[in-house]
Amino acid sequence: MITLKVNGETHSLDVEEEMPLLWAIRNEIGLTGTKYGCGIAQCGACTVLMDGKPVRSCSLPVSGAQGREITTIEGLAPSDGRLDPLQDSFLQNGAVQCGFCTPGMILMGRALLSENPNPTEQEIRDHIRGNACRCTGYTQIVKAIEDCKCPPEEA
Repeated sequence: MITLKVNGETHSLDVEEEMPLLWAIRNEIGLTGTKYGCGIAQCGACTVLMDGKPVRSCSLPVSGAQGREITTIEGLAPSDGRLDPLQDSFLQNGAVQCGFCTPGMILMGRALLSENPNPTEQEIRDHIRGNACRCTGYTQIVKAIEDCKCPPEEA
């Protein structure tokens, strides 16, 4: 048995220790916002936050996440149904073309804003460099992160 804490909820899973965290999140817990992209930790579609830091869930064995706080895209929005400020900024800036990379990009942006609430354009580009987007050309994504006005406790 593996115990995971995902988006504040504890889940006990009867899975192999080497199962990728991505498959535990999607198939065992049922949170499908985290995407499968390349399967080799190169595209960023599977990005989740582990203790506030971005990780590629396709290459992390579920046993490596035990006892850690995992946040998926579903865990960002407040419980009152509003969007997280960064999710809203992505919508306002048109940074959600096909949407496949969006969860990973938002979580990368959230991690950056937690460390640096006022990043420069270059700092944003450097931080999201490992996440692939085939639709937007990154301009709207960078602008969405740059424009996000997150209160310090939310960043």
